[in-house]
Amino acid sequence: MPSPSASRSRRRIAIQAPSPGWSLQTRLVIAFTAVVALALLIGGASAALQLEGSFRDQERADLDGRGTAALSVVISRIQVATSGGQRPIIDPSGVPSTAVEEALDPAEPFLTDVADLIAQGDVTVSLERQAEDGSFVPAGVFAATHSPRVIEGQSRQPIRLVITAEIADAWYARPGRPTPDVQVHVTISDPFTFRDRSIQTVRGLLVLVGSLVFALAGLFSLWLARRLTTPVTRLTRAARAMAEGDLNQHVPIDPSWPRELVDLSEQFNTMAERLEQSIRLVQEDRDRSRDFLADVSHELRTPIAALRTYNELLRDGADVDAATREEFLHSSAEQIERLDWLATNLLELSKLDIGLVALDLRPNDLRGAAESAIEAATQGASRKGVDLRAKLPSRPVRTRHDQQRIGQLLSNLLGNAVKFTPSGGTVTLTLERNGEGAILRVADTGIGIDASELPHIFDRFYRGTRAAEARATGSGLGLAIVKSIVDMHRGLITVDSAPGQGTTVEVRLPRDPETVTVTDSSSARGRP
Repeated sequence: MPSPSASRSRRRIAIQAPSPGWSLQTRLVIAFTAVVALALLIGGASAALQLEGSFRDQERADLDGRGTAALSVVISRIQVATSGGQRPIIDPSGVPSTAVEEALDPAEPFLTDVADLIAQGDVTVSLERQAEDGSFVPAGVFAATHSPRVIEGQSRQPIRLVITAEIADAWYARPGRPTPDVQVHVTISDPFTFRDRSIQTVRGLLVLVGSLVFALAGLFSLWLARRLTTPVTRLTRAARAMAEGDLNQHVPIDPSWPRELVDLSEQFNTMAERLEQSIRLVQEDRDRSRDFLADVSHELRTPIAALRTYNELLRDGADVDAATREEFLHSSAEQIERLDWLATNLLELSKLDIGLVALDLRPNDLRGAAESAIEAATQGASRKGVDLRAKLPSRPVRTRHDQQRIGQLLSNLLGNAVKFTPSGGTVTLTLERNGEGAILRVADTGIGIDASELPHIFDRFYRGTRAAEARATGSGLGLAIVKSIVDMHRGLITVDSAPGQGTTVEVRLPRDPETVTVTDSSSARGRP
């Protein structure tokens, strides 16, 4: 069994919220600046190496020039000291002559001036004499170091440069004898140059320029990250608001955004609009269902109450005669028939609403459905004394329709027309061709409909206020079913009526419902 402290520790772990990670904007800024920094480091290092190599080559060329100048001056000094061959450069004993030693004496200012002014480093002059076998043997060495005088910005470099030249020792020139050559080697060691200062200056400039570029890259990356993450932030804010129940969200779109973010924002707005529309439809359907349930409850209550009353009277053995009992039974049968009719219509309307009824669209002749509807309504019209007429064209009127549903539509319209037309009146069913579609029109000479009631005639259970006795015999669902069938056929239904002037219901059906977009399929107007 775990101890209380362990349990508390486990609870603390369970409720500890995870630490939030870096935002997309921060990640983009860091990534971009890191790439720029890496590029600057690589570029700076490459530039430094290239510059160092360039400085080295330049330094080598400069030293070559110094060495050549120093050698030229030394050779001129030697030639002047030997009076152009009047004195030997190298004595027969193999050492430099006295004139040469005096000319190149380090104690004299000449060699020191060469080291300070020309070579700008330590200078060593080596003399070698050509032997009889043609080889060169050392004869003497003269050296001078650079004085403490240094030009500002210069520094010593660990470099050694040797420049060599051969001159003829003309003092030995004799007829028939070769003149020996003397090799003069001028060595410049540890010269002073501006290389370190130049490299330091270039490095400072690289660091300064790199820092400036890095700062600009940071600012640019921040601007770019904000520009890229602004649409995402707006989408997140809108999605959070939608999650909290505010579905009226729309993300403003800037055309200058990247194409992908513009497409994403457009799709989000489309989704939000469709979601809002779907929620609105669900709410409307919920409201309709609530009203529908209330209407159904109200409609069922009346026949059920009547049946309960009749049943209680008969069960309690009320003192009723045979005629009254017969009347009770007849009224009960009517209420049961009304319940059956109501249940049948409710089931049919529910199937139409939720899409359980699939249309069997076939290119049939509409005259067949019209003739069947007239035949079914003839007996009821004759019993009431209403003249039922049909005006059908001689040629077929073919549209793609569900013949059974169109027949149900016409039966409901003809039944309503006969019901609200008094004896001696007329009900006319007309079929006409309308372009590639068709028009079905049911006109009666009945009591008509008041203008204030016309907007509600397609509502479920609505039976109006006039002619209560005639209206009470129906379920109030006939026209609602008619409108559902018209909607399924992508058609249009209109009602034109006025009190005392009859009613005309016109249904326009397209040639092919599948080629028609969904629109408002009903309208009603009163006659002036």
